[in-house]
Amino acid sequence: MHNALPRLRALALTVVAVTAGTLLSSPAHAAAPTGRYVALGDSFTSGPLIPDQVDLNCVRSNRNYPSLVARTAGSTSFSDVSCGGATTGDILNAGKGTLGLPVPAQISAVTAATALVSIGIGGNDIGFSGIVSACAQDGIGNPFGTPCRDRYTSGGTDQLQARIAATAPKVAAVVQAVRTAAPTARIVVVGYPVIVPDSGYGCWPTVPFAFGDVPYLRTVAKSLNAMLARTAAANGADYADAYTPSIGRDVCRGKSVRWVEGVVPENAAAPFHPNAAGEQAMATAVLARLA
Repeated sequence: MHNALPRLRALALTVVAVTAGTLLSSPAHAAAPTGRYVALGDSFTSGPLIPDQVDLNCVRSNRNYPSLVARTAGSTSFSDVSCGGATTGDILNAGKGTLGLPVPAQISAVTAATALVSIGIGGNDIGFSGIVSACAQDGIGNPFGTPCRDRYTSGGTDQLQARIAATAPKVAAVVQAVRTAAPTARIVVVGYPVIVPDSGYGCWPTVPFAFGDVPYLRTVAKSLNAMLARTAAANGADYADAYTPSIGRDVCRGKSVRWVEGVVPENAAAPFHPNAAGEQAMATAVLARLA
């Protein structure tokens, strides 16, 4: 497969040099077709509320990072089956989308002819939306202390670290299923970008996490990404680091700077999800890894 994508890599090197705040678009001279590309994943992949939404049941945008990668790579065919709310189980089994309508198992889109597969999954397996909601509720009334950390470490066990550890074999199973379905495909596991600031204590009350909980949530995010990187490497897949390039683009930054929206989005996106600039940055991370 490494010999099948020479033009993709050459193009990716050019794309990485593009300023991060600019939306990726189709190059003036499109790359040679690189085969079939399939994107699997959850809402950080699908791009909820970013115009244009092309699948309301899966809150999927045509400006999410898979769409940008596909346009730049010049794939002969492209199938984006990412879906908001998806877990590893939804990649391997049929489920339901955000409107409650049936959604086929995402893995069914991967065929033997597939040349590239990106996978963005794991956040919902550890309960992302519930964590954000609980920690925000804990911090609304009082910015001091560590109510969220106390919630998830009561009894002497860090429940979120345990969830991350339990998710690792599930992500491994997804990568292995993709490899079985597409033996020659390049597989890229995509990490999650920064949400809370990479240093300091946040921006209560704009984002109502207690000051002491911000370092804890930062540790959880880094642990999740580290698990994804280890699992990818252990199963013969690449890992695209979306966290490091997004440092300084967190929910506490101004509207024109942030890549992930906060409680009340100022750019078109779902709360605590990447906006269009964030999806562009994730596309750049994937292309950089391919290069």
